[in-house]
Parts: sequence; C-alpha cells; structure tokens
Amino acid sequence: MAATTASRRDYGVGGPEEARAFDAGLVEADWWGPAIDPQRLQELSRRRNGPAALNAGLYFTLLIGSGVLAWVTWWSWWTVPALFVYATLYGSSGDARWHECGHGTAFRTPVLNDIVYALGGFMVMREPTIWRWSHTRHHSDSIIVGRDPEITSFRPAPSMFEWFSDVVSWRGAPLMMGGIFRRALGRLTDGERNFVPERDHRRVVAEARIFVAIWAGLALWCVLSWSLVPLAFFVGPSFYGVWLAWLLGNLQHAGLQEDVLDHRLNSRTVYLNPVFRFLYWNMNYHIEHHLFPQVPAHALPALHEEIKAELPPTNTSLFDAYRDIIYSVRKQHRDPTWEAERPLPVPTRPEVSQEALVFRPGPAGDDGWVDVCAIDSVEVGQVARVDLVDDRTVALYRLSDGVYATSGICTHSRRVHLAGGFVIDGQIECPKHNGRFDIATGEPTRAPACVALECFDAEVRDERIWLAVGATAQPGAGVPASSAPYP
Repeated sequence: MAATTASRRDYGVGGPEEARAFDAGLVEADWWGPAIDPQRLQELSRRRNGPAALNAGLYFTLLIGSGVLAWVTWWSWWTVPALFVYATLYGSSGDARWHECGHGTAFRTPVLNDIVYALGGFMVMREPTIWRWSHTRHHSDSIIVGRDPEITSFRPAPSMFEWFSDVVSWRGAPLMMGGIFRRALGRLTDGERNFVPERDHRRVVAEARIFVAIWAGLALWCVLSWSLVPLAFFVGPSFYGVWLAWLLGNLQHAGLQEDVLDHRLNSRTVYLNPVFRFLYWNMNYHIEHHLFPQVPAHALPALHEEIKAELPPTNTSLFDAYRDIIYSVRKQHRDPTWEAERPLPVPTRPEVSQEALVFRPGPAGDDGWVDVCAIDSVEVGQVARVDLVDDRTVALYRLSDGVYATSGICTHSRRVHLAGGFVIDGQIECPKHNGRFDIATGEPTRAPACVALECFDAEVRDERIWLAVGATAQPGAGVPASSAPYP
C-alpha cells in the first residue's frame, strides 16, 4: 500500500520532531562506542601532511588536467570524456575533499585544511561557516529527526524513479543555490538559526555574498564572451557531475534506522575498489568515521581492522550494498515505519576505556592541592583523566614545557571527556566534533568550541604531579569567549 501524506514526518530542524527527540533522550546523548586500545586510537588519530598531500595533489592534478583537456578540445569528441571526468571530480569528489578537510583531520597544517575546505565547498556550493555548524550537528545527533540538518533519506522513501532521478542534481543544486541567495539577502531560516550560533550569523551572510559575487563574475564572463562555456566548467558540474556523489553518498545512511544512538544501526561501511576509495577519500568506512571523527581518512581502513569484530557484517561491494539499499528504500516507500534490522555481534572482549590514563586521587590538603601521580606516569604529549572526590573531573596534560590542567568535559558537547581527545600543537582536540582548546589558557581555538574551559594550577614536586583543586586559576570559566577562531 502506498504511503500517505499523513504518514510523513517533519524533518525540519527545530520543528515538532525536535521536542519529541528531547523527550526521548536523543539529543546530545551518549552513543555506543567500541572497545579499542586508547594508545592505538591515539596512533590512528595522529595527523600527517604526507597522505593528504598525496591524495589532494593527485586529485587536483586530475581535476585541472581533465579541465584543460576539455577546454582545448572543445567541440571535438575528446571533449565528452574529458568533461565527464572533470565534472565528476568537481561535483562529486570535491564533496569528499570538502568533508575531510572540514573536520581538520586531513592535513596536520591547519591552513592546508582551510584551503582545500574552501575550494571543495565552492565546488559543491557549501559556504564554510554554516556548513561547518551543520556538519557538527550531524555528528552530534546523527539521523535524529528534527535535529540533524543533513538527513537526505526521508520517510516515506521516494519511488524508485524519483530516487534514481537524483543522479543528476536537478532538484538539489537549485535548492542549494537558492539557499545561498537567500542568505546573501540576510535571511536565515529558523532551522539554520537552530544550529548556527547568533555570533556567526553575520559571517554566514558575508560568505553567501562572496559566493553570489563570484557567480556574478561568472555570469559577466558569459555575457562578455557571448558563450555558456564557462558554466560548463564552473557551477554547471554541481548539477551534472554529482552522479558519483549520489552513488557513494547513499552508502552512508540510506535505508537504515532513524532515531537510534548506535552508529552501527544508522550508518554503513562498504568495501570499495581502490579507485572509488580514492575518489571518496575512504568515507566508505562510514561507521568508523562517525565513531571516531578525529581519525584521519587515510587511517580509517586500519581503524576498521581494530574494531570490525564489533560491527555488523560489512557489505562486500557496491553491488552488495545497493542490493540492501534498494530493498530498504522500496520497503520504506510503502511503509515509512519499516526498519532495516542489522545483526550486531556480541562483544568479544571487555569494554576498554578510550581514555588512556585515569587517576582518582584522594582528598586535597588544607592548601587545596592534591597529589595526582608520578610524573613518569604521563608521557609528554599525553592527556589523562583525573576524577576528584567531589565528583569534578579534570583533564591533565603533560607538554614539553610543563604540566597543565583544565576542566575535563568539552564545553560544546557537554558530555565528552577531553581525556579521550588528541593533543596537537599545544591544543586539545575534542574527539566528538574536532573542536580545539588552548591547553594553557582554556580558550577555544577551533570551532565548534566557543566556550572557554576552566583552568587549574598544576606543578611538579619531587617527581610527582600536583593539582590545585581548591580554587580555579581562572575564575569565571564557562563565560563565552569573545571569539572562537575558525581553522
């Protein structure tokens, strides 16, 4: 029986479904996590410029090379295959570069992530700030209806004809472009205001206007040259070059469950051939990416090997995955309440904390200081969790120039402990959203972090680390910082 209009859910962010999600305890909730050795997780999270430079270098070489070939052979038969390759790299693989560099994990050098993120974002018509916040919410409340602005598989599912017609972005691209024009006029929807902090609204408008200005320049180029050829190379591929992004993007969540707190039930991992893995930058390991977004794309296959015993059976190929997806989409077209059942393995090993070090010292002395541990217990570049007797929890860091301590819970996620994070360049990166804080000052240094951490005095006495817990070193912690620089 066909689904009726009455059975449709409201997928708008901040709509009536959001209240239901709050009531069900699905908002900013605790998610399932696998057992993994914390030291191994730190190794996998390590940033390097080399793998990303190789990937991005090859990608841009192919993009520019195919574009030049299409341009110089225009109106010959060589134009067709060259333009097909160029448009696919532009409209589809640009999405993967935008995504990975948006997490700030591809390159170790932040400015390189910035550059590729901006270029990829322009190619797929996504402004930097609003889409950074959108993707942050996607990782906070993945496929939670009323909260996640990046849900693309709706209930009831479309018919097969309608679904496959999106292989060309005849609906999606105009909507994206229309949204940019609307924001350029200074208008944000209620849904956008729900996940973008007010302090960034002006930035969102300014970035939309930059996009419109570039498009206006492109239109002027077409008028002056009396030709639509420039549109074939810029903007146009965002319409006709998205077929691969559609094909591979469906692997992520299509046909899977909504409103669950287990990424194994709402995300999918698929084994792909090396060419597709390159074009998609390993996002076929999508369960792994959602579980540990701090792990760079090049390390996702190794992460998969570490935790695959706790994951549902991995689809063995694109064909194997689409057999499941099409079956689920057809079912959800007829019955929007139908859910795909995925077999979950029984844990084969005891749960392992993702925090490498946990200390539980006794009460503080009269001077407010507490003896935490021997200095050798914490290696340089390592972060430890310190649980105090008064139920406060602290993140303790050992850097090359000394020891530091901050409040333990990320001020953005409000649930995730920073002891499971990654220390890089004097900053601690939250394992949930890749937001960063300066370890010495507690100040946010990378969005979505925007509220400072509380800092505590820490020092070394007689080869032991002591922590001042009677009073904070920086009163007023928790007050929003004046600015939270973006990477």
